[in-house]
Amino acid sequence: MTESEIVVRIAARRTELDELEEQLVKQLDQVRAERDELAVAERVWQRMAEQFAAEHAVAEEAAPVAVQVAGRAVLLVPHREGGMDESALPPDYQRIMAAVHQAGAPVATRAVAEVLGLDTSVRGKLEPLRGKLTKLAERGWLRKLADGRFAARL
Repeated sequence: MTESEIVVRIAARRTELDELEEQLVKQLDQVRAERDELAVAERVWQRMAEQFAAEHAVAEEAAPVAVQVAGRAVLLVPHREGGMDESALPPDYQRIMAAVHQAGAPVATRAVAEVLGLDTSVRGKLEPLRGKLTKLAERGWLRKLADGRFAARL
């Protein structure tokens, strides 16, 4: 093998290694980015789990009705039955019911939020409350009117 052939082979191998290094750097960047995303997801999940546990503990004290879902106790908003009063509801639902009663007439979600002292400037912040009002209507505690307002059942 001549000296020029050795130089050519060394140059070719160096080019191969440079390309391999470039690929590995890209893969390492991708791995680091995914690892960062997983760390963020883990923090979000942890916060949600803590919030759920806190809400669950508060609701468990007030409303004894619970079911098992995936081995965890989950509180229910019970279906309204004869003779059942609002004390069967979790505390946040009792406050919602009080706000609807206080209105004395069919009331919009925004008005209930104002009575509860919630931020009404962003529509997205009203959606969880609208979901709770809808759940109360579906379970027989409230009536949902065609225009989207809610009224207390007599």
